[in-house]
Amino acid sequence: MKTLYIGGIKSGKSKNAERYILKNATTKPIYLATNEFFDEEMRERVKLHKERRAEHFVTLEEPLYIADAIAQSQSAVLVECVSMWVNNMLYHQKSKDAIIQEIEKTLQLSQDIVYVINDVSCSVVSEHKLTRQFVDINGIVAQILASHCENVYMSVAGIEVKIK
Repeated sequence: MKTLYIGGIKSGKSKNAERYILKNATTKPIYLATNEFFDEEMRERVKLHKERRAEHFVTLEEPLYIADAIAQSQSAVLVECVSMWVNNMLYHQKSKDAIIQEIEKTLQLSQDIVYVINDVSCSVVSEHKLTRQFVDINGIVAQILASHCENVYMSVAGIEVKIK
C-alpha cells in the first residue's frame, strides 16, 4: 500500500506519517532519509528528527536513488522527505524527466511506502528560475504520488485530514 502525507513546512506531516507507519507496519519500518547537509541549521533539524524516531525505525540515508534503496528493503518504508529529494535531484542537475522516472519507479515497488512531501502550491511565483523549477516539479511529483497512493493525508497545524 502506498500512502502520501502532504502539508506545509512544520505542519506536523512528518510526525503524523511516522505515527501512521508505526501503527501499520508488521516489522520495524525503514526511515529513508533523503536529506543532504547543506548547513548547520539543517543539521539541527535532522538531529531533532533522529531523536524523535529513536529506536522505532531502521534509518537508511539516500539523497538521490531512492527507488534502489527502497527495493533493497523487506520492510515498510517512510520516505522523508520527497521535497528534499527533489531539491537534491535539482542540485545535482538531474532533469525533470529523471525525477519523474525515479518517483514512478518507487510506485512500482511492492513494499508499503509512506511518502512525506511539502505542499508548496500556496506560495507566490518566485523571481528565481531554480525556485520556480523546484515548485513546479515538486507539484508534479505530489500529483503523481497522490494519483497512485491509496491513502492521501493533508497535515495542518499537527492535525491530519484524510483526503483520499
